[in-house]
Amino acid sequence: MLRINSSISFSESEIDFSAIRAQGSGGQNVNKVSTAIHLRFDIKASSLAEQHQLKLLRANDQRINKLGVIIIKAQSFRSQEKNRADAIDRLTRTIRDILTENKPRFSTRPSKRAQRKRVDSKTQRGKTKSLRGKVIE
Repeated sequence: MLRINSSISFSESEIDFSAIRAQGSGGQNVNKVSTAIHLRFDIKASSLAEQHQLKLLRANDQRINKLGVIIIKAQSFRSQEKNRADAIDRLTRTIRDILTENKPRFSTRPSKRAQRKRVDSKTQRGKTKSLRGKVIE
């Protein structure tokens, strides 16, 4: 079982892993060993609750394609096991970040004293600048 938080979890069998060759430098290891992991998680076919599925599908995330599949490519490490663990960790963080509720924002207003102080400092600055003009004889 893969735990996202205390109330959300799903089976690891719902995740599709495939090993591919990593990109970039690395010498002969890159050319002959498939160490990168391509993780695919189908949101619609998962055992997540329907409201969680809808929230994930509505999320503006480039890793979620039009078919509702989260695709993560992990190739940071030289071993397949570490890349697999990294991909699972990134999947859980992605789902957790999308499903967490943000605190509602409320507008604030500066106090009367702060407004007065701001205007007084502006007028003082204006007086200072007006004294910098040419001296009239």
